[in-house]
Amino acid sequence: MRLRWIVVAGLLVAGLLVAIVVRDREPARSEYCVADVGTTRAQIDLEQARWTTLMSAVAQRRGMPPRATTIAIATAFQESKIHNIDYGDRDSVGLFQQRPSQGWGTREQILDPFHSIAKFYDGLAKVKGYGSMAITDAAQRVQRSAHPGAYAQHEDYARALASALRGYSPASFTCQVEERGGGRALGVADDLTKAFGEVSVNVEKNTLAVPLSGKAADVRARGWMFAHYLVGNAARLRITEISFDGRRWTAADSPDGWVKDGDARANRVSVDAS
Repeated sequence: MRLRWIVVAGLLVAGLLVAIVVRDREPARSEYCVADVGTTRAQIDLEQARWTTLMSAVAQRRGMPPRATTIAIATAFQESKIHNIDYGDRDSVGLFQQRPSQGWGTREQILDPFHSIAKFYDGLAKVKGYGSMAITDAAQRVQRSAHPGAYAQHEDYARALASALRGYSPASFTCQVEERGGGRALGVADDLTKAFGEVSVNVEKNTLAVPLSGKAADVRARGWMFAHYLVGNAARLRITEISFDGRRWTAADSPDGWVKDGDARANRVSVDAS
């Protein structure tokens, strides 16, 4: 009887060791995005990626400089950690903790990121010289915060994200995601139009392409702006592959980031949502 218990115990221990080895070999893939620009590595979660990419798109749509995107991201980092929260100090809610009682809109409107981002940029556009102002000063002129100095601590992260998302730091923004698939090319096209305004998109079955034209430097920046927006929303839109300018990102191999691809064209952002 004693020998039998020893054998059983040994089998249980061996089984546990095998389970541990298997678990170590196949770890669960965490989901996040990261901008590597210069010496700054700005890592954010998927919700933060969704709203920072939208801040970038709306600024581009309005013809505002990358500095505006940096200020918006730094402000949202301080106010809500870039999460669209439905609570805050007194009646503050949303990405920028805007208050209905201070004229930012109704509670329901402020909780719509399109509205809250637009209202933030409305306020920023009224700040004369914000492009050359310290970020904390520009943010404070819009927000009228009780802690105006707090915005400065997020400047490096915000600057890296803005540079990547506006396309000025190519292939510097990527996301590690679980492979989903099953997206819709038309859904991706609609999302791009909602974020950026009118965008020329060619859709064929479940793939789409964003054709680009103009000066090479402008084309490259706009292309990476679209490519980075798409990778930042790949999980939500169920995108499986994005390629542009000699680089390719796939959901299946997303930990590898943007890998070299000689077939990725420099005048077209290509997307597979199958």
